Amino acid sequence: MRLRTRPLLEKHTPATTGSARSWRYHSVTLDLHAWTVWGGTAIAAAAFSYLTIASIAVRLRLKAVRSTLPAGAPPVTVLKPLCGDEHELYECLRSFCDQIYPHFQIVFGVSDGADPAVDVVARLQREFPDIDLKLVVDRRQHGSSRKVSNLINMMAAARHEYLVMSDSDVRVRPDYLARVVAPLLDSEVGIVTCAYRGNPRPGIWSLLGALFINDWFMPSVRVAAMSGSRSFAFGATIGIRRAVLTGIGGFAAIANQLADDYRLGELTRRVGLATVLSDVIVETCVDERSFADLARHELRWLRTIRAVRPLGYTLSFITFGVPVALLGVLLAAGSWPSLILLALTALARVVLHWAVRAPGEALKHLLALPLRDGLSVVLWAWGFVTRRVHWRDDRYQVTRDGSAQPVVRI
Repeated sequence: MRLRTRPLLEKHTPATTGSARSWRYHSVTLDLHAWTVWGGTAIAAAAFSYLTIASIAVRLRLKAVRSTLPAGAPPVTVLKPLCGDEHELYECLRSFCDQIYPHFQIVFGVSDGADPAVDVVARLQREFPDIDLKLVVDRRQHGSSRKVSNLINMMAAARHEYLVMSDSDVRVRPDYLARVVAPLLDSEVGIVTCAYRGNPRPGIWSLLGALFINDWFMPSVRVAAMSGSRSFAFGATIGIRRAVLTGIGGFAAIANQLADDYRLGELTRRVGLATVLSDVIVETCVDERSFADLARHELRWLRTIRAVRPLGYTLSFITFGVPVALLGVLLAAGSWPSLILLALTALARVVLHWAVRAPGEALKHLLALPLRDGLSVVLWAWGFVTRRVHWRDDRYQVTRDGSAQPVVRI
């Protein structure tokens, strides 16, 4: 009787091979699942860690190079480019007139004599006849940035060596000038800039805009500052000496820049001068009246950040806290470590809000945090879609170097 070994081998080989393939498939699946769980847990841990660090950073009080001015404080020119009758414009501009400082000048600038801001300036000139208040009306355009063109036109009226620039929607305390100018007396300092907090007008959209500033943007600045970075400058306040401004090419060097404030700081750092984050915190009025206003404003900020710091913008995803931790939970398939981290992240988010909120601020603002955080993630992602932004009634295309090219409507 002959043994038929070959057919038997052929019969069992496919089963054996199939078992091996099945084992390898399940092994890969298990490895992939493990990596996903660990990855999701790590993402949730990173979100919690960031919010914890941010809460610590906003509690630190960063001191300026000098906290007080010596005797014989230098005279200062304050530059205020204006456009339109913005919300609380009079109150904001008046706060700059009401300074405890020995000698200062304020130069206001508009591009159109019919601008409603002209009447506000005239009112201040009547109320403060002893202060040197100048109004410059000049429609000349020197680049794509209307704000910087305004500043260039205003410089002819600026009388003093020390300059402080500030946006029109900023409100300050009476000791503002003294505290901002003090660090500029150090020849190693290029610019002085200030942190700011948003003060919303009534309404959900203004509240969400203020939360964007107070709960996300400024804490990220504080974290960067705590780590030693000074790669920032804010239009809320920039103090600079005229000689330094001239040395970097004047305002003409940033005439096409959307992030004009950031570029001023960058140019001064390139020549070896330091950027000082003052211990002064100013207030900016947030006047978002609709979702469209809010989205346009924040997308302009976000796409500007993406243009000047693309890697930092991409990595900033981790700063959005609870939505990021929730993504981690989904990736980790609801594992108990990721769920614990999600709960801790939510708690850290409340702690951060509590640290940055203004005294007496309504507790009901806590209810807006989930909407704010979710919207932040959506707008951050939308920031990658295009480089176009809206600024007032104009549209611009932001180039890779941060320049703003006007978009012609057909």
